[in-house]
Amino acid sequence: MAEAHQAVGFQFTVRPDGVDLKLSQEVIKNIYLSGVTAWKKRAIQFKNGVLAGVYPASPSSWLIVVIAMMSSLYIHVDPSLGMINAIKDNLPCRDYMSVQTRAVLSAILFATGLWLFLIYLLRYTLKALLSYHEWIFESHGKMSSSTKVWLSLVKMFSGRRPLLYSFQASLPRLPVPSVDDTIHRYLESVRPLLDSQQYNQMEVLASEFKASMATQLQRYLILKSWWATNYVSGVYTMMQQRNSNSDLLYVTPTHRQAARAGNVVHAMLQYRRKLERGEHAPVLRALGTVPMCSTQMERMFNTTRIPGIETDIVQHLTDRKHLVVYHRGRFFHVWLYTGGRHLLPSELETQFQRILNDTSEPQPGELKLAALTAGNRVPWARTRIKYFSQGVNKVSLDAIESAAFFLALDDEPQGYEPAKTNSLDSYAKSLLHGKCYDRWFDKSFTLISYPNGKMGVNVEHSWADAPIVGHMWEYVAATDCFHLGYTEEGHCKGDVNKGLPYPTRLQWQIPKECQDVIEASYLSAKQIADDVDFHGYLFNEFGKGLIKKCRTSPDAFIQLALQLAQFRDQGVFCLTYESSMTRMFRDGRTETVRSCTSEAVEFVRAMEDASHKKLDFLFAADKHQNMYRLAMTGSGIDRHLFCLYIVSKYLGVDSPFLKKVLSEPWKLSTSQTPQQQLNLVDINKFPKYVSAGGGFGPVADDGYGVSYIIIGENLITFHISSKFSSPDTDSYRFGQNIRKAMIDIQALFKTENDKKIVENAKRVPLENGKKYI
Repeated sequence: MAEAHQAVGFQFTVRPDGVDLKLSQEVIKNIYLSGVTAWKKRAIQFKNGVLAGVYPASPSSWLIVVIAMMSSLYIHVDPSLGMINAIKDNLPCRDYMSVQTRAVLSAILFATGLWLFLIYLLRYTLKALLSYHEWIFESHGKMSSSTKVWLSLVKMFSGRRPLLYSFQASLPRLPVPSVDDTIHRYLESVRPLLDSQQYNQMEVLASEFKASMATQLQRYLILKSWWATNYVSGVYTMMQQRNSNSDLLYVTPTHRQAARAGNVVHAMLQYRRKLERGEHAPVLRALGTVPMCSTQMERMFNTTRIPGIETDIVQHLTDRKHLVVYHRGRFFHVWLYTGGRHLLPSELETQFQRILNDTSEPQPGELKLAALTAGNRVPWARTRIKYFSQGVNKVSLDAIESAAFFLALDDEPQGYEPAKTNSLDSYAKSLLHGKCYDRWFDKSFTLISYPNGKMGVNVEHSWADAPIVGHMWEYVAATDCFHLGYTEEGHCKGDVNKGLPYPTRLQWQIPKECQDVIEASYLSAKQIADDVDFHGYLFNEFGKGLIKKCRTSPDAFIQLALQLAQFRDQGVFCLTYESSMTRMFRDGRTETVRSCTSEAVEFVRAMEDASHKKLDFLFAADKHQNMYRLAMTGSGIDRHLFCLYIVSKYLGVDSPFLKKVLSEPWKLSTSQTPQQQLNLVDINKFPKYVSAGGGFGPVADDGYGVSYIIIGENLITFHISSKFSSPDTDSYRFGQNIRKAMIDIQALFKTENDKKIVENAKRVPLENGKKYI
């Protein structure tokens, strides 16, 4: 009997009289083109790696130094102070070289050494300059002479045309604050939240901690800061939080689901190609001068959180060429490359439409399989080991976990429709948790496509922070709308290629016991999701433009409005979390700003029953801005205390003070997601091309989670979450309280004498007499 075997590029049949071999010319061509593309990619990565590695110098500067050394030989000047002669006398195989050859080779070696020394000198000079943070504490619009000099030096030493990772080696390390400073700031932050007896007890615990184990724990952190790039690194895989990003608010480029997904996926592949090559421009702050760390961006694609019994790990792979698509309970494997290139948008549309047209049924246990990633981590880790470590289940799970990202083709339309409703509630909940089984929550992100053409992203939070995905999402939206575009019928531009191999179904053999675990995980996740009370709305009464006329930062304005809304909603003040970035440092991520300060409390009370509201607002806003700046520059509170706690756990010592600190609930958790990081779209010219951002769930069972996005000069979006099970919270009610608080604060600045009052406030000392506004 003859046996037929088919491989990728050829087919052969074994016959009694020999072997019949047939080559597929098209497949062989694709293999050849793929190889050429791979080598081209490696060459570009090598080139950009060299450019980033020698930055702020350039490879051409090596030639300049070599020419200078060679010229010195001919004019009989020795700038090396005899080192060239020493190298010449100690060269190996010097007996086989002429005198001139040895002289030239020695000059080149010395020039190379000098060039490398100058690179390190420039790099450490730039690192020293970037360690200067006084500029951030200066008043907006004012710049001291020392800051002007510093700014000029940074520009001088920063080189030209930096790539994404050019500044990485020049970024300073995150400093370890002193224990005394951290505890002092902590006690100051809880003073308005505790009565005298509670505060005295906390002071006693803090004193005992400083006198007993604080010094020992601090030594370990300082030691880690010497050998690690960031003393806080490694703790973020302990987090289990997810957030979302929504689509354009007012514009839907096409209502064809497959076409929109095709353009967006292609734009993501373009972004990934530039990311892998390091070709994106670095994110810069402070007049486009101070670079932000780009480390988090490395793990945007090809990344999955792997569950563990003790702790999870973040698995990042390279050069993944497929994605996995979920539609109506089925998982599909889709290749992203053909002939050594990305699939074109029209080709991706074809593939996604084929999946949408597929009428096959889910396999047993397949429909809700992804619910395992939404539930408790330990059962998922054990189930993964028991049922997904061999056979077809392992192959299919590996396909998901190694995919570039995960795409969910939903079958229910979502989006913001002002004609029907002015809220984002349903859309936001769909992005945040969906049906609890139609997102692979362990992937770095899940791209979500709706049948009405809307899109969105669900993001796993341990590998990176919200601005990182926001950076990619801005690029994708601009590329989709302004570069790729659609035909008049709403299809992707380009010819339709029907010769592509069809997407393939992932195969599963899931026994009844495993199906029961999946169902239990789904029910657990659904109970949590159903309890999320989410309200998203647009605040368009005014925006950043009018807030700036109040002589304060928009963030401080909104944070004080949140404090006022919280007090009106609950009747009490609470521990408040605001996320601040520390990306001015190597491998920096976030720090906490404790927004409920004594000054904020005084302002809120003044708003209810006092006449000096405006001055109290200005004092509170100045205090908040100072706290935010301290957090950004490495002088925060919570990451330091958390790391001390982690060290105490490793050493097996118990600290009542650290336990008490870390057990305090964040009843108000807030975060601002930055917009226009890339400035690819002028929203003054295209005001409709804006996104509402995204949100996250509440941290405390009886608290609120608030995400806000400042869009342009006249719009702010709020995403508010709480739990239905809490009788004390209501997201819609809190949203109305925020709206009223914003309007009430802005009303303080409507009098004709505002400017005079503000200027006088700048000369009034704060109550503690230590500083002025």
